[in-house]
Amino acid sequence: MIAHLRGKLISKHPNQAIVDAGGVGYDVTISVPTFSELPALSVEVSFFIHTHVREDTLALFGFLRAGEKQLFEKLLSVSGIGPKLAITILSGMPVDAMIAAIKGNNVASLTRVPGIGKKTAERMVLELRDKLDAFGVPPDTVTAASPIEEDVISALVNLGYQRPLAERALAKLGDVSGQSFDSLFRKAMAALAK
Repeated sequence: MIAHLRGKLISKHPNQAIVDAGGVGYDVTISVPTFSELPALSVEVSFFIHTHVREDTLALFGFLRAGEKQLFEKLLSVSGIGPKLAITILSGMPVDAMIAAIKGNNVASLTRVPGIGKKTAERMVLELRDKLDAFGVPPDTVTAASPIEEDVISALVNLGYQRPLAERALAKLGDVSGQSFDSLFRKAMAALAK
């Protein structure tokens, strides 16, 4: 079993990295947040690895932090979630937000991740809610967005912004209660332009 891999980064894409370790190029499946934190090519990189073995496949899934690997493995314990969907889930929502959504029974937040339907989100909450204490994120870390905030986020996503980026832009605005959609949308666009 490969549990850790360190070597020179020779290729990187949003869902894949190739690491040269001892003259062998290892193909590692990664999440989008992991990709965005990777160093430049030809620089040494270190991954925590989950080795997934099936009859016809040997796949490596890599994470820059041990906590991400642990959450990935927790996701695999949920019935109906395989390694590819688990990587998609980790790409679609920040780790802290996901843990908070699971602990806080926030199924609506989880279903915004591509590939997660209502039943899968409910299973995630049911099967993982009591197993994430080691991660230490309080359940009230993520507050539910108001309908107007949801509309603004949806509009920004439709314009091509990634959902986490749109959510961060709204979060920068502070207390937005009582504002109209137009006002909030303009302010969020201004925050994204900075």
